[in-house]
Amino acid sequence: MENEQIITEDYSEIIQYLPLSLKLLYGIGHVLNDICASIWFTYLLVFFHLVLGFNPTLAGVILFIGQIADALATPFVGFYSDKNNDFWLCKYGKRKTWHLIGTLCILFAFPFIFSRCIGCETAHEWAQLIYYAAFVIIFQFGWAAVQISHLSLVPEFTYIEYERTELIAIRYSFTVLSNVFVYCITWAILHITNSKDSNSQIGPDDTTKFQEVVFIGIGIGTITSFLFHIFVKENLNNSNGLMNRSSRTISLILKDIQLYQVACIYMSTRLFINLSQIYVPLYLHISLNMPATSLAIIPLIMYLSSFVMSLIIERLNTKLGRKISYCFGVVLGVCACIWIQFGNDLTYIRYQIYLVFLILGSAGSVMLVTSLGITADFIGQNIDNGAFVYGIMSFTDKLCNGLAVMLIQYLNCWVDCKNYYRDVLVYVCGISAIFGMLMILCIKSFHHGTTYNTLHSEQTTEHNIFVTSTTIENESDNLLQQENIT
Repeated sequence: MENEQIITEDYSEIIQYLPLSLKLLYGIGHVLNDICASIWFTYLLVFFHLVLGFNPTLAGVILFIGQIADALATPFVGFYSDKNNDFWLCKYGKRKTWHLIGTLCILFAFPFIFSRCIGCETAHEWAQLIYYAAFVIIFQFGWAAVQISHLSLVPEFTYIEYERTELIAIRYSFTVLSNVFVYCITWAILHITNSKDSNSQIGPDDTTKFQEVVFIGIGIGTITSFLFHIFVKENLNNSNGLMNRSSRTISLILKDIQLYQVACIYMSTRLFINLSQIYVPLYLHISLNMPATSLAIIPLIMYLSSFVMSLIIERLNTKLGRKISYCFGVVLGVCACIWIQFGNDLTYIRYQIYLVFLILGSAGSVMLVTSLGITADFIGQNIDNGAFVYGIMSFTDKLCNGLAVMLIQYLNCWVDCKNYYRDVLVYVCGISAIFGMLMILCIKSFHHGTTYNTLHSEQTTEHNIFVTSTTIENESDNLLQQENIT
């Protein structure tokens, strides 16, 4: 009975849930990345095309360079983040070390991207392109280091499936709040400076406005990153004593067909979200001829709806499962795309457009959190290579996003029509969502994943075997004693 009690107490100590404070502190660790990504995807093309006067193709080249740099950096960071390095700084934590390096790179490079070329304002566009490309590469390397190291902490913190989903949902909630913060700041700056003319649009004189948004954003991001590094400890995995880490090597992972299925799901989801984020401002500005303040208000509505949806995604995944939840998000997204295609009258511009982008934001929220949950499920017990898997996911995402944006911007010079950016939102985003749905319907369950029910079943089996073997040993001892007495 003593042995049985000890085992029960041991299991009750092992099955611990992460405290809410830790989940929230984990969530704010990606806020600097989220703020910079919001500014990058929403306003980069606007800034380079409408403020600096770059032609659409060169503006697309800037974003393309960033996406390629990010794509190449993510597998590199993922591979070396998984290794137990003897470098002295890695004693701080192999994940948090990369997070810290990435944070410093972002803080150094990002302000230069949304400023005029220092000492070369009158130089040729291609010369300025080299100047900006250097800072873009540094920024994207830092962004990749923060993203991969932060994501790879999820499977290390907990082995319970719905806790992983909750961590991802909280992380996404802070992503949404970060975007909302950026759009609120942008709206306030544009509204105050354009108070005399509410219908004014973005132009060459708006450089300082974007700089103000950037400096306010990275200021808040610096504070949240500081809190993350102070209070979140990397080596708190409460599953080390229970969960046997998988021995799958990188070569075995790369041979697994499910890796590429999961990568396709994640890639198409990111394509849907990022392209909608990039081209909504240009759609509003060029296709609908809406004022500058709408470039903040409409994205703000998208992310407010995303935040509300992120509060129920965990339950949605638990009750309906990954596949149904993802398909639900795709249906919402496709409906929004169809509405954009046929919405062109005055009623649409004044009233309906807010509902359309509310639906679009909700769809992106459901799809992204679910796809990240699927990635965590694929990693399962193989947490030693978790960062590498996330690196592969991000590689496919960034590569495809960069190529898509480059192609869209190049075609814009040939297909110069008012509804060009509307068609991008409708067809490219819609097809991306449908492709993701087809991929998730084809994928099978992960046999190497670890869920709470499986874990509990394994614990019960081990416990019963231990108790049974202990009972048999005790009975054998009693029989021997009786024989000796006789």
